[in-house]
Amino acid sequence: SDIHTVSAPLCFLQIYCVHFYGSVELFTLGVMSYDRYRAICCPLHYNKHMTSSKAVILTVFVWLYSALATVVMMSLSVPLQLCGNTIQKVYCDNYSVVKLACSGTLVNNTHGLVYMFTVIFALIILILYSYVRIFTVCFSGCKQTRQKAVSTCTPHLASLLNFSFGAFFEIVQSRFNMNGVPNMLRVFLSLYWLTCQPLFNPLIYGLNMSKIRIICNSLAFGKRM
Repeated sequence: SDIHTVSAPLCFLQIYCVHFYGSVELFTLGVMSYDRYRAICCPLHYNKHMTSSKAVILTVFVWLYSALATVVMMSLSVPLQLCGNTIQKVYCDNYSVVKLACSGTLVNNTHGLVYMFTVIFALIILILYSYVRIFTVCFSGCKQTRQKAVSTCTPHLASLLNFSFGAFFEIVQSRFNMNGVPNMLRVFLSLYWLTCQPLFNPLIYGLNMSKIRIICNSLAFGKRM
């Protein structure tokens, strides 16, 4: 069953972990799209704009901002008086708890909508803009340029689509009544969003590295022989 009885400390710990994970993953994909844009559209200036110190700054920003944004979101939910302790999911998320509140949730809903239509949409627009520019360069260049751009962008695009699919279902499931969807499918897609992305990323980025790919091929052929 996807019915989950809320224990307050454990529930809010789950909320923090789930939303922190989602924020870090989304912002990391945004930073990676910027990196791909610089590498493909401005290759001669790439080393100037994407130095090691800048990469560290961006990484620290992603983690600190995600931690702060998650704490702010939870600080609006913790004071709510709840009228129930059961949610229709396999784990706690912020909006599922907000829907249990007896008191007014205008501040929570306003914060969620403002954050979605500013920060998240701005990040999505940045990613889309990066890939519009990347594809423009790809299709206007020679065959070798297109092949190099495709090999550079394919892992990131696959990771982005994988994460977007899971995140979209989680948002829809939190905001709308999903009783018409089979229970097992809801459980699978919820667990898919939490587990498949962390397992998927090391695999696809690892196999894209030539040294790791050569070792995997040698192991595969060695077993066949």
